Amino acid sequence: MAASQDYDVADPDAALLFARVLDGNGGGRVVSWEEANQWRPGRAGEMLWLHLCRNADGLQDWLEHALQMSEPTAELLVSDDTRPRALREGNALVAVLRGINFNPGAEPEDMIALQLWSDGRRVVTLRREPLQTPRQTLAEIDAGTGPTDAGALITSVTEHMIARMNHSILDMNDNIDRLEQADPEDDADDMLDRIAVIRRNCLALKRHMSPQHEALERISRDAPPWFEEHDRREIAESIDRLRRYLEDIDISKESAVVLQDDIRARAAASADRTSYLLTIVAAIFLPLSFVTGLLGINVGGVPGVNNGDAFWVVSGLCCAILAVQVVLFWRWKWLG
Repeated sequence: MAASQDYDVADPDAALLFARVLDGNGGGRVVSWEEANQWRPGRAGEMLWLHLCRNADGLQDWLEHALQMSEPTAELLVSDDTRPRALREGNALVAVLRGINFNPGAEPEDMIALQLWSDGRRVVTLRREPLQTPRQTLAEIDAGTGPTDAGALITSVTEHMIARMNHSILDMNDNIDRLEQADPEDDADDMLDRIAVIRRNCLALKRHMSPQHEALERISRDAPPWFEEHDRREIAESIDRLRRYLEDIDISKESAVVLQDDIRARAAASADRTSYLLTIVAAIFLPLSFVTGLLGINVGGVPGVNNGDAFWVVSGLCCAILAVQVVLFWRWKWLG
């Protein structure tokens, strides 16, 4: 794996996030960039894992010459075209996967790509933004309980990535449950905004996780021989788990739609009730306003101007009109 200085990366410290040589028993030892560049398989079971930042200067050339990758493969591993996919290139497995972005200020739909390449003796993973999934597998290796070969390493990273997706789905379901228990009368607009965010997250997760499901199936079906039978079973379990999560996303999306429609229906019903009451009030006071307005015009001939009992007569007439209206509205079921 020795790389010519002409094809080394410009800044190894920026390119290398961590490197381990796995011992085949669940543990591993730390190696530097220089050691990784000169690494050759020692005793049986040893394997090299490099986790790199894919936007480091000169990384594509290094991948092509140090690892003998084809130019299209090296370009895929450092590109921003991160739609999930998987392919086999000779004895090497190439994959692009996506994980949930749990970085501060990020939304679940802001997913992070993890590019992966392995020939069975070396595994190279690459990312641009910080991603916690490889760190979980790294912690297991440092604790001596990690994967023992390249296939197990790939399945471990995949399992952790899918498990973190489940956390995001559970959070969305919890938010939906809280919104269902809330009173829409408190702040319907805020609830609708929160539901809209949940729906967008569901759509984004479904858009990214569906091709990921296809990529994992491709790995299980077309992986090189070094990807052993137990690794294929583990990937099959991950595929089943991912399929269940996709179904959960569909259920969450449908629940959000139902809740959104219910809140809108309640808001519309409340507005209709308000409009109905205003209409009834207007219908009641319209005749009364007509009578009082007619008698209040400042022209000659208005009856009762000089009669001291005229006020009480008009008040009685208004009360009678009001009583007749109430009876009629009750019979017409306008007050029901």
